[in-house]
Amino acid sequence: MTDAVSFFVSVWLKFFFLFTPFFALSMFLSMTKGYAEIQRRKLALQVSGAVGIFCLALFFFGNVIFSLFGITLDSFRVGAGALLFLSAVGLVQANPAPSKPSSEEDIAVVPLAMPIIVGPATIGTLLVLGAEITDAFHKSLGCFALLLAVISVGTILVLASFFERAVGKKGLNILSKITGLILAALAAQMILIGVQHFLAIK
Repeated sequence: MTDAVSFFVSVWLKFFFLFTPFFALSMFLSMTKGYAEIQRRKLALQVSGAVGIFCLALFFFGNVIFSLFGITLDSFRVGAGALLFLSAVGLVQANPAPSKPSSEEDIAVVPLAMPIIVGPATIGTLLVLGAEITDAFHKSLGCFALLLAVISVGTILVLASFFERAVGKKGLNILSKITGLILAALAAQMILIGVQHFLAIK
């Protein structure tokens, strides 16, 4: 039971930081300036739904994609780890400020859900994690952990105005950089595991 709880918490934390929640919050606040509170909350729910659908598909069909293209899991670990590391460096260095879209533009799916929350690095990492977890019990736990991570990020977006007042832009910037450091460590671990398995190093 303890192992199951530990696995669940570990996977949830990985997914939570993969979604770069505080960077996503900064982008969400920037792109919804002038929105009424009810509009922001409705948009946050739409973003969460889109992220959940994308991620569940990637999580469950990783092995199918690998088989279809003849890609080994270890080679994908290295590639996804490299992308994740570049994403982490971007978070640590600076946050790009997107131009504000028109009020008629639907931004829930693109760009908020993808690529801001579910970017190339996140897609690659989700495919790897989904392929690594093979037995039904841990797959179910991983699925619930993924959904909890989506709900956690969605809650942060729903409470965007509160976080903006409580933390401020400088605080969000600091939290984004901390997230970048954690992602860099995850990326390094993925690359090292991929290289180790590829070279058959015990």
